[in-house]
Amino acid sequence: MASGGLVGDDLITDLVRDRLTAPDTAGGFILDGYPRTKSQAVALDTMRPPQSFMVLLIEVPGDAIVRRMSSRRVCDSCAITQSVSADSEVEREGCPYCGGHLVIRPDDHPDTVRRRLETYAEACGPVVKYYRPRPLFTAVDGLRHADVVTVEIMTCVERARRQIRG
Repeated sequence: MASGGLVGDDLITDLVRDRLTAPDTAGGFILDGYPRTKSQAVALDTMRPPQSFMVLLIEVPGDAIVRRMSSRRVCDSCAITQSVSADSEVEREGCPYCGGHLVIRPDDHPDTVRRRLETYAEACGPVVKYYRPRPLFTAVDGLRHADVVTVEIMTCVERARRQIRG
C-alpha cells in the first residue's frame, strides 16, 4: 500500500467474507473501498443477495484527491490525522494538540497517491460498469462540502433501505 499498490483479491475477499458472517452485520453494513475489482464484486454477490446491496460511488477527480491527500498530516507523537493549508511548511508545523511534529505519511505523497489512483482506475472502471445498471446504484459529487455530501449519502441510504424492505 505504501508503494501505491492494492491488497490482492483473494486476501481481501476472504477478510470481507469472514467479517460478513458476524451477527452484527445482519441488519446492514457499510463497505468502504470494497469491492475494488470486478472479481471482488462477483464474489460479494455470493455473500449476500445482490439486490440487497446499495452501491454508492463518491466521484472526485484525481487532481482533487491528490491535493486533499497532500494536505493531510499525522502527528508523530499522538498520531492524530489532520489537514493543513496548501502553503504549510511541513518542517515548521506543530501538532495543535500535543506539540509533536506533523509529518506526511508515505502513502500520502503526491506521486504515491497518483500511482494508487492509476491502479484504482484500472480496476474501478469494470466495477462501476458492473454496478451502474443496478437500481440501487448512486453516484454522488464528492467535490462539494463534506456536510452536503453526507446529507446526500444519508438520503440515498434511507431511500435504498425503503426499496430493499419493499
